[in-house]
Amino acid sequence: MIWHRHTHMALHDRFARPLRDLRISVTDRCNFRCPYCMPAEIFGERYKFLPKPQLLTFEEIARLTRIIVRQGALKIRLTGGEPLLRQGIEELVAMLAEIDGVADLAMTTNAFLLPQKIDALKAAGLQRLTISLDTLDDAVFRQMNGGRAGVDKVLEGIAAAEQAGFSPLKINAVVQRGTNDHTLVELARFFKARGHIVRFIEYMDVGNRNGWRMDQVLPSSEVVALVDVEMPLKPAPGNYYGEVAQRYQYRDGEGEIGLISSVTQPFCGACTRMRLSPEGQIFTCLFGTKGTSLRDPLRAGASDDELAAIISRTWRARSDRYSEIRGLLTEAAREERRKVEMYHIGG
Repeated sequence: MIWHRHTHMALHDRFARPLRDLRISVTDRCNFRCPYCMPAEIFGERYKFLPKPQLLTFEEIARLTRIIVRQGALKIRLTGGEPLLRQGIEELVAMLAEIDGVADLAMTTNAFLLPQKIDALKAAGLQRLTISLDTLDDAVFRQMNGGRAGVDKVLEGIAAAEQAGFSPLKINAVVQRGTNDHTLVELARFFKARGHIVRFIEYMDVGNRNGWRMDQVLPSSEVVALVDVEMPLKPAPGNYYGEVAQRYQYRDGEGEIGLISSVTQPFCGACTRMRLSPEGQIFTCLFGTKGTSLRDPLRAGASDDELAAIISRTWRARSDRYSEIRGLLTEAAREERRKVEMYHIGG
């Protein structure tokens, strides 16, 4: 399988987890205000996002990616914020697509701007797309994105992606008990008919500002039960080591869904992801509290070997397993932990 290339060169952390995935957040800005990520009351009109000089340039991102790929990363995913807000993003895609050793180049987007961007992204070498859509119910969707868009705009983006030949798409849906749980079966049915894969994500305590409470989490096992009643499912084997989604195939042979159960069934033990923030810090966990700057040494003239040494040292020291220990922490201890915000390093 393609994922086993470079195995001999891969870095391993303290739990023997290899570096396989690099998630690059290209901007901290977003045109939505989803309460579970960027609540509008905090990220309002006066909120100060990163000034442009602090952001990594495309050349800097490509250089760091080349170094990280040489150390074992095979899969690259562009995230945000909303990555399509980064001007000229297709130029970065083209630069990353040319890097030797990149086996998979993907992007996660809310699809709002996709119709204008899709052809340029395809031409630049983007291979896969994941689209965030929590529900097909327009009122619920507006509630879940801070009133910034209706479902129709996302469906237009999905249609544009289909037309450009992106299939199957992955559709990411964050599940919040009491908010969109009554709409999940409809979402699964809609995308089953279109040959796309819905991935239901347990509502997580990412960052410090989303007011997360355990009673808002609908366990993935309950999501499977809901869908199974209407469209029978059977468990399916994973595609590759470190895959975060548990797969379930429809028994009629027409497609599948995925479950990302970071709260009730943590997958820290096989986590292979490093994250690069818009201003050039690497994080070794979605729930990380502190990054390691690559931008500062890079701009101070560090060589590729010197940057590689920082990356290697950071990954080898990695012992993150927040989702596994979350349940052992008191509420006070969880709240004291100043985690990086999700919009800053991508989901």
